[in-house]
Amino acid sequence: MTPVAAAPSSPALIAWPDAAREAAFWHWFTPLAAREGLDPATLAPASADASFRRYLRVQGANGRSCIVMDAPPPQEDVRPFVDIAGRIQRAGLHGPQVLAADAAHGFLLLTDLGSELYLRAVQTEGGTGPSERAEPLMRDAIAALLHWQRKVDASGLPEYDDALLRRELALFPQWCVATEFGITWTDAQQATWQTLCDRLVASALAQPQVAVHRDWMPRNLMVSTPNPGILDFQDAVRGPVTYDIASLLRDAFLSWDEAQEIDWAVRWWQGARAAGLLGETALAEDFGECWRAVEWMGLQRHLKVLGIFCRLKHRDAKPAYSADLPRFFAYATKVAVRYRELAPLVRLIEPMSGTLTTTGYSLR
Repeated sequence: MTPVAAAPSSPALIAWPDAAREAAFWHWFTPLAAREGLDPATLAPASADASFRRYLRVQGANGRSCIVMDAPPPQEDVRPFVDIAGRIQRAGLHGPQVLAADAAHGFLLLTDLGSELYLRAVQTEGGTGPSERAEPLMRDAIAALLHWQRKVDASGLPEYDDALLRRELALFPQWCVATEFGITWTDAQQATWQTLCDRLVASALAQPQVAVHRDWMPRNLMVSTPNPGILDFQDAVRGPVTYDIASLLRDAFLSWDEAQEIDWAVRWWQGARAAGLLGETALAEDFGECWRAVEWMGLQRHLKVLGIFCRLKHRDAKPAYSADLPRFFAYATKVAVRYRELAPLVRLIEPMSGTLTTTGYSLR
């Protein structure tokens, strides 16, 4: 093995969980930085997410910068990220290119897509409403999503099957109902919940299946050229065609007026129908049926996220995410009161959410 120079000291803002991981990083990164013309002294936090991953930005010559992903095993596995990054490149979409990888230790060097998230760009200062840039940026996001659904190879991806859908739904009673609110459901309430899960899972599985990003939302899209840059795709699966458009329109961190949601949903529906993504199904024939599928898919996701955000608070000591629980209860209530098959959900969540009144457009 080629001798490696002694590791430099980590910049003050870069903390490591232990000396062994820090040493492993510098053993990998020092020769790589020299090869790529990067300055280790410029390493600085770029972002973090709800997982154990974090991202560091490092500067190089001629204004170039790169991103380091630090994904500590065994909590994280970088191999799915590398796999999906390759699929994105082959599909002609704009995602980070993997320049170097140490899969055993969970380190990646990536091209830098920039620093402006959609989440900030589509809102006015202070997040009081949509910015002037929201319309063109969201249209770009929808066009890129349609390209993703047409071109990203879904073969070999994990299936968003019955078991996975139900495991996700189970997070809600475990972490939100029982842990966050201390509520124990009766046998009758448990039976109601199981019936609701059956209906949501059946709706999801009846849809055409495509490659699903699973978090296609402004927090994971970058304003870039070409637009958008795609992030946080390592959990991609083969699953329901409406999942990603539901993620985009009913976002975890911002909410749109429903008339705007429907406008963007129609644009996606028209493109999906023209591309044959909806097959010969009722979703292709009737936008109302498609919107219903989007809303039901969104509800499955929102119940899952309610569980995840509570788990982040109680298990992972990340309480900030729980501030968005009211947004998800509002989403869930809006959908439950609109469809008679889902109406029993309102009685289950009212002890946690309070009485939420919603207005919307009935499409059935």
